[in-house]
Amino acid sequence: MRARLDATDWRILKELQADGRLTNVALAARVGLSPPPCLRRVQALEQAGFLRGYHAVLDERMVGFEVTAFAMVTLRAQGEPELREFEEQLLKWPIVREAYMLSGDADFMLKCAARQLSDFQDFVLRDLTALRNVASVKTTLVLRRAKFEPGVPVGDR
Repeated sequence: MRARLDATDWRILKELQADGRLTNVALAARVGLSPPPCLRRVQALEQAGFLRGYHAVLDERMVGFEVTAFAMVTLRAQGEPELREFEEQLLKWPIVREAYMLSGDADFMLKCAARQLSDFQDFVLRDLTALRNVASVKTTLVLRRAKFEPGVPVGDR
């Protein structure tokens, strides 16, 4: 079901997605409200689940993570119990930063962040391919990020 948000709600979402550190006063000024009603709207958006959290985006290399890689995982069986079992396991791996179940050739795509290439290799060989339901893993190393724009294109509706 699609949300029923008014133009002010959409502006609030756009501004907070661009900068989650905005104070309520600054946000209110940007969206054309006084601070009290702005705060009430933000709280309502949080309670309704539109705002799922606030995060700082770290520079991976500056904090010692030199390798970003993707692993395309194909499972031997894709029944719901097998899918759940794999998903529960990937939640335990800190190296996996994002995971998506896919249609097509692979069942899952994992985005991984590792301090060095050997850490990623160890994860693939020791942990990922060792799972009984993993049929194959294809990996790709990221050479350079061409675009990074988290979230959704709120202003482009």
